Amino acid sequence: MTQRASKLVIVTEKVLLNQIAKIIDEAGATGYTVVAAGGKGSRNVRSSGQPTVSDVYSNIKFEILTPNRDMAVKISDEVAARYFDNYSGIAYLCDVMEVLHAHKF
Repeated sequence: MTQRASKLVIVTEKVLLNQIAKIIDEAGATGYTVVAAGGKGSRNVRSSGQPTVSDVYSNIKFEILTPNRDMAVKISDEVAARYFDNYSGIAYLCDVMEVLHAHKF
């Protein structure tokens, strides 16, 4: 069984992990994936989360599959309103053609 979905990707600072996870849960998403991230943007080069003396300044990437675009936009809007003025971050949407094994979704 397959199902259409939207994928929200949020790349931001690791210090926000718990706060953003709470927003995702409260919006009703069934889960998310978090991985270490790094790169370069408007706030210069960011650590990829590789071992250092401190990973306080490392970035993470959330990937959230939502059953519809509205839920993804709601999560993104809440995260941006609360955190993106004071922390680095970007969010974007991807249309997912089909979620495989959708009974788990």
